[in-house]
Amino acid sequence: MSASLPGPESHAASVQLAGVRKAYDDGTVAVHGVDLTVHAGELVVLVGPSGCGKSTTLRMVAGLETISAGELTIGGRVVNDLPPADRDIAMVFQSYALYPHMSVRENMAFALKLRKLPTADIRARVEAAASTLGLTELLERRPRQLSGGQRQRVAIGRAIVREPSVFLFDEPLSNLDAALRSEMRREIGMLHRRLGATMLYVTHDQVEAMTLGDRIVVMNQGRVCQIDTPSGVYDRPADTFVARFLGSPPMNILAGSLERDGDRLSVRLDADPSHPVRLAEGSEAWRLPESGRVLLGVRPEQLALADGDGSMPATLELEEVLGHEELLHCRVGTVPVIVRGAAGPRHVVGEQVNLRCRSDRVHLFDEATGKTLRR
Repeated sequence: MSASLPGPESHAASVQLAGVRKAYDDGTVAVHGVDLTVHAGELVVLVGPSGCGKSTTLRMVAGLETISAGELTIGGRVVNDLPPADRDIAMVFQSYALYPHMSVRENMAFALKLRKLPTADIRARVEAAASTLGLTELLERRPRQLSGGQRQRVAIGRAIVREPSVFLFDEPLSNLDAALRSEMRREIGMLHRRLGATMLYVTHDQVEAMTLGDRIVVMNQGRVCQIDTPSGVYDRPADTFVARFLGSPPMNILAGSLERDGDRLSVRLDADPSHPVRLAEGSEAWRLPESGRVLLGVRPEQLALADGDGSMPATLELEEVLGHEELLHCRVGTVPVIVRGAAGPRHVVGEQVNLRCRSDRVHLFDEATGKTLRR
């Protein structure tokens, strides 16, 4: 890729949402008061299940949805009532939205022609973007002659040539197969580093979120659950929804009761009362609920097969060998638990195994609210 593209980083803008809310006439609330600052040059990913409000939030930033309450600023300017064309943004959609009768060059140049830029400037911008995206040899082709990945590059190129202050991506890779998604994900990440542009990116794919985002905004039912770096969201989930949503396989969650021995804590699991899990951290690390009831969370990679001494007995129900690693689907009492580890000798379905978890990597959540108990 060429680095000759004119740099939008010179006017990359911040985006700030203050209590931004979306309610429809029938009373349905799609987005409940989002507070978020996207710093200039930052790539922030909105992630969550279908219907969580992430695309609606992006469309409010773009001006494609009206804002019911709250304030939206781009580059320090309040834009609530500005039309999309006046917000200095460019959007890349899930559908490529290319004009089928135009060549790649014409598609990329179309918005610039509407702005009546000089022909030489249009040509320079289009050719620089095409070089950056590996489209130079395809400039005279029509969209029907391109693969899905090439069409998405054209859609991204059409946004780049406008040199906006903010790029908005709405599930841009969801129409591609797994291999192309992986390739395009890398290219978008490299493009962001080259351009230094502000990007707000929506996806339901946790891999895209974890690998692309400088920060991640996890949403559920129209509300923001957590805003943090990818490692922060994964290692310190704010609640059980985030814990289960990010991570494949998801975090194991088991209910139990706290027990104290001086300052030391352990959790006696409902599924296996005979083998309490001793916590590495003392009570000062946690906000302890008055009820003493907690949910203990442990990632599959923090569980391992162990000898019987002090470990949890479980029944192996399924073994999935994935080349270099394996997933063991077990049951502790009546609770399903997944263990991830390096592939080893094959196991027999139905055999009794013993599990041990890293006590310094467990999570505690309030049983009533699902919120983290970590201070």
